Amino acid sequence: MKAVFAIVAAVLWAQLALAIDTAPAFADPAQQARYERVIRELRCLQCRSETIADSNATLAADLRRQVREMMAAGKSDQEIFQHMVDRYGDYVLYKPPLVARTWLLWGAPILLLVGGAAIAVFVIARKSHLPDTDPADPGLGAS
Repeated sequence: MKAVFAIVAAVLWAQLALAIDTAPAFADPAQQARYERVIRELRCLQCRSETIADSNATLAADLRRQVREMMAAGKSDQEIFQHMVDRYGDYVLYKPPLVARTWLLWGAPILLLVGGAAIAVFVIARKSHLPDTDPADPGLGAS
């Protein structure tokens, strides 16, 4: 049992090691914290459900490198985000802005909830108007 636990632990630790950013950290802790915050606000375009900080995809590593280079060049967070949006669209932002282009993205969960609730109400109301016994079944209606 200990061997199985050790193997599982080794696999989990190996996966964590793959997601570590191998690029050198910034010398300034404030700039390193800013870098960590920025890469947590950008979506991996390959994985789609992870930030580029959490993804070990090659594209995410390239995006992290681009962010690091732009920060070293003195770009502000807004300039970095704008560059990424210009290149990859609003989807690259983990929290896209609420503008006309993204209404469907923000409204889809609400529309699906309202649509599902409307269908449920319709089906329940329709079923409640059905008779309790089946008129085609002679065994239930006769005493």
